[in-house]
Amino acid sequence: MVQKIDTGAGHALYGITRTRQIETSAQASLPPNTLMQRAGLAVAQLALALAPHARRIWIACGPGNNGGDGLEAALQLLRLGKPATVTWLGNPQQMPADTALACQRISAAGIRMAAEPEGDFDLCIDALLGIGTELREPQGRMANWMQRLNASPAMVLAVDIPSGLHADTGAATQLHVKATHTLSLLTLKPGLFTAQGRDAAGSVWLDPLGLQPPAADDRQTTARLLARSMPAPRAHSSHKGSFGDVAVVGGAPGMTGAALLAASAALHAGAGRVFVGLLDDQAPQLNVQQPELMFRQVSQMDFSSMTLVCGCGGGAAIHAMLPALLSTPSPLVVDADALNAMATDKLLQTGLTDRVARRLKTVLTPHPLEAARLLGRTAHQVQHDRLNAAQALAAQFGCTVVLKGSGTVIAAPGQITAINPTGNARLATAGTGDVLAGMVGAHLAAGMSAFDAACQAVYWHGQMADQWPASQPLTAGQLARLAAPLTPAGLGALLSKHQNTIE
Repeated sequence: MVQKIDTGAGHALYGITRTRQIETSAQASLPPNTLMQRAGLAVAQLALALAPHARRIWIACGPGNNGGDGLEAALQLLRLGKPATVTWLGNPQQMPADTALACQRISAAGIRMAAEPEGDFDLCIDALLGIGTELREPQGRMANWMQRLNASPAMVLAVDIPSGLHADTGAATQLHVKATHTLSLLTLKPGLFTAQGRDAAGSVWLDPLGLQPPAADDRQTTARLLARSMPAPRAHSSHKGSFGDVAVVGGAPGMTGAALLAASAALHAGAGRVFVGLLDDQAPQLNVQQPELMFRQVSQMDFSSMTLVCGCGGGAAIHAMLPALLSTPSPLVVDADALNAMATDKLLQTGLTDRVARRLKTVLTPHPLEAARLLGRTAHQVQHDRLNAAQALAAQFGCTVVLKGSGTVIAAPGQITAINPTGNARLATAGTGDVLAGMVGAHLAAGMSAFDAACQAVYWHGQMADQWPASQPLTAGQLARLAAPLTPAGLGALLSKHQNTIE
């Protein structure tokens, strides 16, 4: 049964290898071509549900089994009274067995292949490339048809994965299909939800093709989508000490705003008290707009009793502070310039890994370039396989890693890697990363594990941007003031209050 994916429901994601295993196991107990016929029926049913009045339908079929799914969809659409124009790039002498059977079935039904699509269409179905295709730039008729799909004003439904998108990584060829909807078959693939996948896939649907999903504790799960969650209600007898202290260390000359944004976010995310240690001695020691923030000289702060957020606007000055910060027993969030300092200093990296032996909570929050510096890779290599990059950092340093970007990835040793389904381009503005660091710090201060604190902060950070009115820009300062995890109604009320605030 086809279902639209509720991205807040915490779905399991399966990569190519695991999906192939599930497929092979099912095929062993089913008659030949069964799964492909089910796939074709699912595509046809979703196509008509999405575009019930479509009169001209084009199905672009590739040479492999993804194309076979498209051929079966053409047969099912014909049976439902919706004949389609079918173009096929296959070679009758070189095609998979299931696709060969599909060809026989549509031939027997009198469906003929068109050499090229002609005219305009009300609905286009992309069945060109599936999950087994290596990423390489399309050529010839394949490229022409992909360009035609992207140029069409009609709805585009991708079968299993938009052509040119890698199912495991979300990386894509320069020319790839940008679908309106994607029907993922058998399993949900991680590439649909990170890197270029979110832009390419559009709305995501799933049909398991009649198979039972793997067990919820399947350790071969490639990743999982973060589920929406709410913190436990606060007891009436709580006091400010119940929710911990956060200390933000950063804000070198010219960059104090970054530290203040992190501190503001920690405050609004529920920390009991928030201290600010600025690395600019000339900066004011009071924020009149947020007098709750308590400023201290960094040299006078007792780090052992606080959750630390360091690096936000730290510049080169944060480097000298890091040995002391790493040696504390406190939970620690390492962001921005603190990450850049660690990338060039092996002693600091050793201090980071020493925290693992002491079982201390540590969260790194790099963007792709910062992650690349820590890994000795390029930013392009990080973005080409975001899950691998986050997992490599988590393994190298033994801590929780938040790799920011479209489909933020959260990885930690012993945990199934998580991909965040929330957030949008309104977060692509200065200071929103500092806000996220402060939010993680507040959740750590409240006693959450490093992984859970990162997951909850990342989800709500994106959720706030998703609910912000599309017609209005979102600044980091506004985002920081919305940092409390609220019910949808509560968040809506808070948005209404703050959306017209001038920073």
